[in-house]
Amino acid sequence: GEIVLVVSDKADAYALTRAKDNGIKTAVVVKKELGSQQAFEERLQQILEENGIEMIVLAGFMCILSADFTSKWPKRIINIHPSLIPSFCGKGCYGLHVHEKALAYGVKVTGATIFQKPVAVLDGDTPEVLQKRVMEEAEWIILPKACEKVASEIAEKGDNYGRL
Repeated sequence: GEIVLVVSDKADAYALTRAKDNGIKTAVVVKKELGSQQAFEERLQQILEENGIEMIVLAGFMCILSADFTSKWPKRIINIHPSLIPSFCGKGCYGLHVHEKALAYGVKVTGATIFQKPVAVLDGDTPEVLQKRVMEEAEWIILPKACEKVASEIAEKGDNYGRL
């Protein structure tokens, strides 16, 4: 696979700067500016189609996407969650909140899920320190592996892979 487009819902996202610095096209789609979830998803879909996107990686993308949107991308969307599901997931469990909940609960192991990879919780961890460790020891390892796996499946099985 090749990264050909980085889309953010925040104009100041560092991912946009990194993409531009590496010659990767960027786009910003802000739900508030578009007025509704439907308009947001229609614009997002339009940008993805215009750029010939075959796979979506939700890395740091904090917007909820509807079932209507995701159903257009079966087996072609990858998301990572910063805990070992089923722990610390669901409503309100995103970003730093996940690590705050893990520390408050007192777990000794957390991690990330796409493929599950455990990460130790250490005495004295703050949510920020734990978040960084989970990214470095889990997310940054398993996310590329998951992307490679899905991209290989798409390449092997062709345009109809996962399509309804």
